[in-house]
Amino acid sequence: MSPALRIGATGFALIAVCYGFARFAFGLFLPQIDGDLSLGPSLSGLISGGSFAGYCIAIIASAVLTERIGARIVAVGAALVAATGMAGIALAPSPLILAIAVVVAGSSTGLASPPMAAAVAAAVQKSRQDLTNTVINAGTSAGVALSGPIALAITGQWRLAFGAFAAAALVLAIAAAISLPAASGSERAGGLPPMTGPVLRLISASFLMGAASTALWSFGGQIVSSEMGWGPTGTGLLWTCIGIGGLAGAWAGTLVSQFGLDRVHRAFLGLTAASILSVGLGLGPIITFVGGVVFGAAYIMLTGVYLVWGTHALPDRPATGLMVGFLTIAVGQTVGAPLFGVLMAGAGVGPAVICFAAVALIAGAFRARRVVESAVI
Repeated sequence: MSPALRIGATGFALIAVCYGFARFAFGLFLPQIDGDLSLGPSLSGLISGGSFAGYCIAIIASAVLTERIGARIVAVGAALVAATGMAGIALAPSPLILAIAVVVAGSSTGLASPPMAAAVAAAVQKSRQDLTNTVINAGTSAGVALSGPIALAITGQWRLAFGAFAAAALVLAIAAAISLPAASGSERAGGLPPMTGPVLRLISASFLMGAASTALWSFGGQIVSSEMGWGPTGTGLLWTCIGIGGLAGAWAGTLVSQFGLDRVHRAFLGLTAASILSVGLGLGPIITFVGGVVFGAAYIMLTGVYLVWGTHALPDRPATGLMVGFLTIAVGQTVGAPLFGVLMAGAGVGPAVICFAAVALIAGAFRARRVVESAVI
């Protein structure tokens, strides 16, 4: 098996488990968890924000560790942390224990991404690196798409679901230990990334996109439950639609090479805003499901855009380049989730959804063109 295929397959599965299960499945099961543990919108937002905060800390640590000790050890650690956190969610007897477990599980995603970028840079032919990176990144959607049918198959059994997810993470720890290279994939390590124009624009755009995305990642299940009266079946189908749509994100590298980062960036931010409105305004089942598909495609496509943007901005430090974009997405989500929860509890779902759709559009004001021209052409 070629390095691109081996690393791509392992990374795709690892990202599916860490992102799709350990991080974003919480939003899918939130109505059931809320019913059992009486969380409420504000506390739910704080718990989701805590998960994103854990991710922020973990992705910084992961970039540093990857540059020092290599991709393999960090990736195995990510899978083990995911297993620990999801086991904690499955067993949580109270909101406090649940919050701690959600933060631990969410931090696994921060650990998982930088070593995969480093592994690709170290072992994959340069001409295939963008494609391999964006295919790995699309693993998020596979995890989300799988979590929907699982929720449908075991309706109401969120503890059983997270127990199964934890077992899957243990399997991925073994696969990562066998398949990934030990090399860091960087020529130099350590220190803060230079705050150049391309890096600052990446930070601004990814922060706003991350904040906007919490409208559905953290509250999508609650929104369709409260606005449309959907139970676990409806929310499970919505999550499946989001996951299936996100598989299109595997082609982010291809679209960027054909149309440029700026065009792809702005187009999918527009689709993000449209999808938030489609799901959040209770416009009917068909529009809601279509909105879920569009949201999944747009979100994964945009994370692929920020991945390419970051690795091109810092070509000698791919793990750190990825970290910059993904960290600021998570910082945006850390801020956005509690704000959306407070806004939904106060002004209502409609105003909250409209405000967060507008945030997605504002992110398009920041352009990436110059980093691509300087790094690629």
